[in-house]
Amino acid sequence: MKNLPFTWVAVLAFALPTHAQDIHQLARAVDEHYNHLRSLQADFTEIYRGAGAERVESGTLWLKKPRKMRWEYRSPKEKLFVSDGKLVWFYLPGERQARKTQLKKLEDLRSPLAFLLGKTKLENELRGLSKVVDQAPMGTGNTLLRGVPQAMGERVSEVQLEITPSHQIVRILLTEVDGATTEFRFAGLKENMSLSDGRFEFTPPPGVETVEGELGP
Repeated sequence: MKNLPFTWVAVLAFALPTHAQDIHQLARAVDEHYNHLRSLQADFTEIYRGAGAERVESGTLWLKKPRKMRWEYRSPKEKLFVSDGKLVWFYLPGERQARKTQLKKLEDLRSPLAFLLGKTKLENELRGLSKVVDQAPMGTGNTLLRGVPQAMGERVSEVQLEITPSHQIVRILLTEVDGATTEFRFAGLKENMSLSDGRFEFTPPPGVETVEGELGP
């Protein structure tokens, strides 16, 4: 190695470890940010693409420790997806049925977000975590990471995260094994707001039947 130019020695000795260390440090910074949050509110846009179709929905999301979440969809139609940390409800206003299941049994692409406000470790949740270099992030200065999810591995083959310089996650792209994608974009983030537990509870309106089992889309 002593006959190699110094620049090549530097590349061989430091390039790969430095790259790995950068990923490790960024993941740790994201962990640190979310593990210290108590609550989060954000406007969201959900984009599904698959089988030649595209569906765009939007609304507001609230998260609160531990594992509480409320997705209020407003466009193109109203619907509610809410969890108190144990039970998850899905309800379309005006319908005669409200569906519920246990959070621990839920296999829904929205469910991993409930775990953001916990002892999350990206490098445990996503195997082979690496920087995306073949695509540009939507926001200037943001970083794209990709990895293979530990959970829902039979359904989701890859997860991409777009991370801001302040270590906030503003976009999540999930690619399913059949090639379909579901993308969540977040804006207007408000952290550590005072949120009552009542926001994450749901009681079916009078005349609405409760059905246990799989939830809706």
